[in-house]
Amino acid sequence: MELKRMETCIKSVTIQMPVLIPNLLNDHRELSLAHLALGFISMGYVWQEGQHAPAQVLPKALAVPYWLISRRLGLPPILTYADSVLSNWKLRDPTGNMDLIFSFPGGESCRGFFIVSLLVELAASSGIGALEVMHAMKSSDVAGIQNGLVKVTQSLKKMKETFKLMHSKFKLNLSPWRDNPMLPNGLLYEGVSTEPMFLSGGSAAQSSAIQCFDALLCIQHEDETGKDKMFPGKAVIYSFFLKVFFLDYMPPAHCQLIETLSARPSLRDLILSCSSSDLCQAYNSCVSAMVDLRSYHLYAVQKYIIGPGNHTMGCPLRGVGTMLNDKGTGGSNLMGFLKGVCNTTKKALISEVWPV
Repeated sequence: MELKRMETCIKSVTIQMPVLIPNLLNDHRELSLAHLALGFISMGYVWQEGQHAPAQVLPKALAVPYWLISRRLGLPPILTYADSVLSNWKLRDPTGNMDLIFSFPGGESCRGFFIVSLLVELAASSGIGALEVMHAMKSSDVAGIQNGLVKVTQSLKKMKETFKLMHSKFKLNLSPWRDNPMLPNGLLYEGVSTEPMFLSGGSAAQSSAIQCFDALLCIQHEDETGKDKMFPGKAVIYSFFLKVFFLDYMPPAHCQLIETLSARPSLRDLILSCSSSDLCQAYNSCVSAMVDLRSYHLYAVQKYIIGPGNHTMGCPLRGVGTMLNDKGTGGSNLMGFLKGVCNTTKKALISEVWPV
């Protein structure tokens, strides 16, 4: 009863809050911090009463500044992966140990989920070899391409090992308002639009690092059946799926990098034309490391997210997500998507067919 009164009080206070116009926020850091804060507050507001009574309207005190800040950042007004992971850290002490800026109730299991995701991104940063590969391709420097691929492979292996640090079972309160049976009509942003919005939530698939590696390695993700349940009867390639659920939720500069990598001449075609066994092996090692990372991600999602649902002790949402156990936090059909990208990644492997 006491918790119920507290939730009612929070909702009342939020509705009565003044509408703040964020025109005094200037640089990217200030805007990103504001977007992060509003994302956590909005998620908490929508799901504070659990799956049976989600808020249908985001009050204008939250909706208006959230919308204005989102427009300036080129991000949607919902908690994204860029918010909850990439922008959600601070140094805890001078030795370089990191901590979160914001977290949800749920103790160490919730905190660990975000921290491990952040450490995986940190491991991906050593994959700067991707840029070395691009530069080496311009001059047809086979040794440079090979060295760059080795660095990317090492980075992918490090990402997988870091991913293994995740041990807690926890269903995060990141359920979106797109393809969500609990919010079939979306969420109305008061003072912003007269029509509700349908937005996907944060998802690890919004990691620009992974998609940069995909673009570098020329890994093309297509729906293996040629059809997508959202568009029955139509052939839909996964690039559209990626854009709708993931690319549109990344910082614009990250999307631009992915597009730049995708637009350059095909690394895979260059390797096929070089007839170099060593270069082919370096490429295949890189693709295999990507397959291993995605296979472990598939295992981890099944074990830590879909398997337990959100029945884990301490989950603050009291059932939010039990109807979404086959979906990701982004609202996608998670297991089908992950299995699909894992299979299409394997298809990028090159079989050596050159004469000795």
